[in-house]
Amino acid sequence: MSDIYVYGERRPLPEDPAFDSFLDPTQTAVVSIDMHEGHLSEDADCPCPAPRAREIVAPIDRFHDACRARSIPIIHVRTVLRASGRDDIKGGVSAWRLVFPLYVGEIPGADQHALQGSKWTNLRTRVEPDDEIVETKKRLSIFHPTDLDFLLRNMGVRAVIFDGGFTDCCVLNAAFDASNMDYRVVVAQDLVRGTNEEMEDAALKMMSLHMALVMDSEDILSAWDARGESSSEAAE
Repeated sequence: MSDIYVYGERRPLPEDPAFDSFLDPTQTAVVSIDMHEGHLSEDADCPCPAPRAREIVAPIDRFHDACRARSIPIIHVRTVLRASGRDDIKGGVSAWRLVFPLYVGEIPGADQHALQGSKWTNLRTRVEPDDEIVETKKRLSIFHPTDLDFLLRNMGVRAVIFDGGFTDCCVLNAAFDASNMDYRVVVAQDLVRGTNEEMEDAALKMMSLHMALVMDSEDILSAWDARGESSSEAAE
């Protein structure tokens, strides 16, 4: 039996076949969001710091290894903007560049965020040869204007596990879009980080109510293993 979080309360996942599609390992991929140096670097000129996410780099790597051992594919999505600036600062400026500093203050070097060819696009989490990378993310959603949906459908994926950052920004946008596209969404709540604890909590609660199963990563693995054991027993 695995647990989920519903509006922040941990409770058992209902034993209802309707939830099987969320945790079917044969149709699942893990999508790791924006775990790159532009958020995670300790350098003073980091263009969009997400310091809370630094603590999940090693846990995400361990989770990904456990997924690979179970033949669950890993897809790393990272924001990469043309070096010319035409995707953003010299084109249609992203709204976050205007409104986020109202809360956090001026962000030194923000114009360098995710620029193609810069060190800020380097992934901090480990990438293995069989992993996939999607690097056409230009805005907050991992689906716009990327080819992620095309890739997932060609892989036969109908359920996605999200980890990475920001919980209250790109992960939340990903969950909305994936759910609206009829993917089954699971959010690994211990492997996402956001602006602060308050915003993480609010985002996870919203996702749990409207679009996703919110679970600990160990419970996700346990649910897959239990399903595999059930399938083996049925075959005997």
